[in-house]
Amino acid sequence: MYLTGRLALLTGLGAVPVVLLNAAGANAWLLALSWVVVCAAAVATDVAAAPDPRLLRVTRELPRRARLGEPVAVRLRLINTGGRRLRGLARDGWQPTAGAPAERIAIDVPPGESRAYRIGLVPRRRGELRTEFAAVRSAGPLGMAGRQAVIGAPAAIRVLPPFHSRRHLASRVARLRELDGNTSVQVRGQGTEFDSLREYVRGDDVRSIDWRATARSGTTMLRTWRPERDRHVVIVVDTGRTAAARVGDGTRLEAAFEAALLLGALAQRAGDHVHLVAFDRVVRARVTGVEGSALLPAMVDALAPVDAQLIDTDWDAALGQARRLAAHPSLLVLLTAQESVDASRGFLGVLPAAVRPGTTVLVGTATDSALADTARLRGSADDLYRAAAAEAALSASTRVTRAIERAGADAIAGAPEDLPPRIADRYLALKRAGRL
Repeated sequence: MYLTGRLALLTGLGAVPVVLLNAAGANAWLLALSWVVVCAAAVATDVAAAPDPRLLRVTRELPRRARLGEPVAVRLRLINTGGRRLRGLARDGWQPTAGAPAERIAIDVPPGESRAYRIGLVPRRRGELRTEFAAVRSAGPLGMAGRQAVIGAPAAIRVLPPFHSRRHLASRVARLRELDGNTSVQVRGQGTEFDSLREYVRGDDVRSIDWRATARSGTTMLRTWRPERDRHVVIVVDTGRTAAARVGDGTRLEAAFEAALLLGALAQRAGDHVHLVAFDRVVRARVTGVEGSALLPAMVDALAPVDAQLIDTDWDAALGQARRLAAHPSLLVLLTAQESVDASRGFLGVLPAAVRPGTTVLVGTATDSALADTARLRGSADDLYRAAAAEAALSASTRVTRAIERAGADAIAGAPEDLPPRIADRYLALKRAGRL
């Protein structure tokens, strides 16, 4: 049962004569008691006359997956299995991060029929968003009270990472096609394979001349090479405590997801095998053995429920997981933090073991672009303290970067929006140079 504002209004109207009679010296308690009885009888009549909301069946029409921050349309269908028309209010029981509207829905469902009502969600968190019920209020004819029930109707939507860096994919794929098409590389490297023969043009590298084909054709012929396919690219996403740090408008983990998705999509277009693991001390997500157009959906789906954990990452175990995915990867990408030497000590200790012949190691991290501006602050004492702290952070990051380079790996750092295209560009540069 529930009560409405009409009951409060009715009760207030009855209080007026009671106050007037009491002011006139009359005994108004009998009138007050009678008015309370009338209001109670009206409530009881309204509740008895209200249709039973438990006779409703609830179903939903909703997508299984949605992207973070994008509107989602859910159709809540109410089926009246009773014999009376049900009017009232309904509210779907989504958790707060689903972004459901706060207003209740006015419903009107005739007996034996169904009605569908649209609910707009705007998810504010990745992962599984659930609802277990719908709450329904059935109004009585007087509008002062009614019945209410919570009807079990579980449903879920998996909210995927937004993949904002998708906007960089088309331009990088175009460059990949140029690299793999008419402008095949002319100098052979360890990551190239024979593509075709063509006539020599002044300015071409003479080392690529095919003398046998030249003798057969009577004109100077040149060998061209293209980037080799079927290379193994392993991406390791650090989900330890440093991934929870805020950089820009999000966390470092969100920036790592963007970089991993862009690189995975690009490497798949290049014909390489992509493997992904998100790890701190246990595997949080894993994608391997998925090829073609199914790769990107598999990566997005696997990363959707992953959150940063407030623990230090076990880098020995993380690199062990990477080796299980591909014993000898051509490219190993480690998405982690490059903050301070003390915080990176465990990572820097195992990094040389990951740098092997035939394997290029990239270490990518999202940085706070505001640090450089903060380091230039001058003015008040507070500004100077902030500038000193920012300068110390930048200096520590530089020391970690140099340690990574001494270990034989490449360090790539950038703001959250810059890191994904920088890693993609580095991948293309390796392809162009024949190193991948």
